[in-house]
Amino acid sequence: MEKVKSTFITIVASLTGFCLVAGTALALANRLTADKIEAAKAAALQEAIKKVAPEFDNDPSAEQYKVGLAEGDSLTVYPAKKGGKLVGAAVETNTKKGFGGEVRIMIGFDADHKIVNYSVLEHNETPGLGSKMEEWFRTDKGKQSVLGRDMKGGALKVSKDGGDVDAITAATISSRAFLDAVNRAYSAYTQTDANSGATAQNNN
Repeated sequence: MEKVKSTFITIVASLTGFCLVAGTALALANRLTADKIEAAKAAALQEAIKKVAPEFDNDPSAEQYKVGLAEGDSLTVYPAKKGGKLVGAAVETNTKKGFGGEVRIMIGFDADHKIVNYSVLEHNETPGLGSKMEEWFRTDKGKQSVLGRDMKGGALKVSKDGGDVDAITAATISSRAFLDAVNRAYSAYTQTDANSGATAQNNN
């Protein structure tokens, strides 16, 4: 009987030890995976900022701040500086007006309020139609491109709505959504202080 009891205790101890080791290994693996995912996200963010912002020598992501557009609605601004002077910014913006739901983009503005470039971060638009926004609005054809547009002239609209931007063929809703995200980004950018790169609301 004692032998059986001893064997049972040994088995329980072994299983407990195995579970502890397995649990620790799983937790470590999850942590490593999470770290890799975060590192990949950080790298993608840096690449998106570099792609759309004017040339800079600071770390925009380290100086990022939020700009509130309405209650519960804010955008992230990444100030681009060179020699300590603000030369523009990248703004991470979004809209929920897409044909397939939310559209997220990163867009850059220079000190003259002109659009430098953009990068579509996420969308669920129809492949071959709304999905063309990834390149359509930077293509130098007709009135498609928004690059170099002076935003001081007013909000961007598609031609059908009285604006001067050519909508994606058969994807007017997606086009309106893209421009809505751009206009929202510019609203956030205009609240940026020309010297500090911060906003009035962040300085209060």
